[in-house]
Amino acid sequence: MSRPPTFTPPPCATARVLRTERGDFAVLDAVPDAPARATALLLPGYTGSKEDFIALLEPLCAAGYRVVAVDGRGQYESEGTDRQEDYAQAELARDVLAQAAALSEGGPTEGGGTLHLLGHSLGGQISRAAVLLDAAPFRSLTLMSSGPAAVVPAQQEKVKMLGDALAVLTMDEVWEAMRALDPPQDADTGDGEDMRRRWLRHNPAQLIATGAQLAAEPDRVDELAALGLPVHVLSGERDDVWPVEQFDAMARRLAAHRTTIAGAEHSPNTARPHETASALAAFWDTVPDDA
Repeated sequence: MSRPPTFTPPPCATARVLRTERGDFAVLDAVPDAPARATALLLPGYTGSKEDFIALLEPLCAAGYRVVAVDGRGQYESEGTDRQEDYAQAELARDVLAQAAALSEGGPTEGGGTLHLLGHSLGGQISRAAVLLDAAPFRSLTLMSSGPAAVVPAQQEKVKMLGDALAVLTMDEVWEAMRALDPPQDADTGDGEDMRRRWLRHNPAQLIATGAQLAAEPDRVDELAALGLPVHVLSGERDDVWPVEQFDAMARRLAAHRTTIAGAEHSPNTARPHETASALAAFWDTVPDDA
């Protein structure tokens, strides 16, 4: 579970609703002072939210990029249904395409027309599914700590245990059980209250459905490679969800740009945000508008 340093957006960012043809999504929309070079759409991981990217917003704006971090359906401040089928990966991928369409309506000051897509962990696999449905809206794809297929067996067991618990316990009861196993850390804001509030607003059907996806995701790297879309594989130097060696091998198969963030693990966006933002901007700077 990513632990953002704060849940308070920086001055460059506005918390708002992104209205799309597939519904409304809560976003943090960070716009630089000067006309944006492009827009980056950021998708969080399992149990996460748009706030997981909060420390990236100012440095990416300073580099000239508009950044829109989004809660997917059923995540934190975006409403969802109680039907697991509504969180099928193809449905979530179509949500991403609808978000891209809504963002492309912005003018040049807002970076409309040039869109980079980034997904962290589960968000990376949803991002991959979106570009495999339709890559046309995107100039690049960054897979951040998001592997080529299913998570490692130990993580498969964890998401199964969580799904089983969510089927019979309340969100509050599951939260208390998780905190007993993983006590609060000093980095938690509000002594963990922000994290708890976020957890309680997740839809359990979303967590059950997407957890099952993480445990069964097929390898679609060759399909992605065939698109010819510029890809950036970024991770920490250690990861307990997918082995770092899998990120390395995936990058080779994709002929992708590869970045390893020293001192970071599964969430370089929160552990080393300035180094991560610098690597992201450096990659996006190399992608032509007509890529």
